[in-house]
Amino acid sequence: MADKARILFTGYNNAFFNMGLDEAILGSVAAGSSLPTLRFYGWKPAAISLGYFQGINEEVDIQACRDRGIDVVRRVTGGGAVFHDAELTYSIVIPERHRLAPDSITDSYEILCAGIVQGLSILGVESKFVPINDIVSAGRKISGNAQTRKKGCLLQHGTILLDVDVEKMFSLLMVPKEKAKGKLIEDVKARVGSLSSILGRPVGFDETASAMEKGFISALDLDPLREVPSEEELILASRLADEKFSQHCWVHKR
Repeated sequence: MADKARILFTGYNNAFFNMGLDEAILGSVAAGSSLPTLRFYGWKPAAISLGYFQGINEEVDIQACRDRGIDVVRRVTGGGAVFHDAELTYSIVIPERHRLAPDSITDSYEILCAGIVQGLSILGVESKFVPINDIVSAGRKISGNAQTRKKGCLLQHGTILLDVDVEKMFSLLMVPKEKAKGKLIEDVKARVGSLSSILGRPVGFDETASAMEKGFISALDLDPLREVPSEEELILASRLADEKFSQHCWVHKR
């Protein structure tokens, strides 16, 4: 029997609000005041998100980000630094006792990422899950994912690349040796794909979000309720954006 789940489309917001809303939704699902929730969103301005355990000075050219108006935020999830620009991002929050959240981290990634694989199939892209948390199409990574477990819930979020500008990305991230940048860029171009490059046409945010909604509903056997975030979630998200995610002590935590 399909499980009821909220589906939220929250459009484009800045990095700090996006991370604040993910955490606010985590709180409301944990409290039992909201159903398991699947959200789709984008980033304006473009941003870099750091994994919770990363050192900012080792990963990000902070001055280059300032000069180009790029937000830098630290996630509550682990993993590496991610440049968020031409992409669709999703987050899903479910109680840990839910059938979609087994104790095994790898199993839970595979179960939830099946929604992405199904969504890509709807767009005409064959892909597969590659442990521990990637989706690969034609040998190239098209989606990266990260998760955490807090307050008795699992929060997983990830990206589906619509397009990718590797040169721009590496102008914002730290590269160990400048002379190695060219080779690194070519290696990443060979390993990272996007919907636009795979399909040979521009692929937009709305088209991708629609396909991903269908993919997650089908693959995870969800009974969807299209809603908007509650007023309480929006208020808390704004407060978390102002008082946590945009604060120097959080962003520069490590």
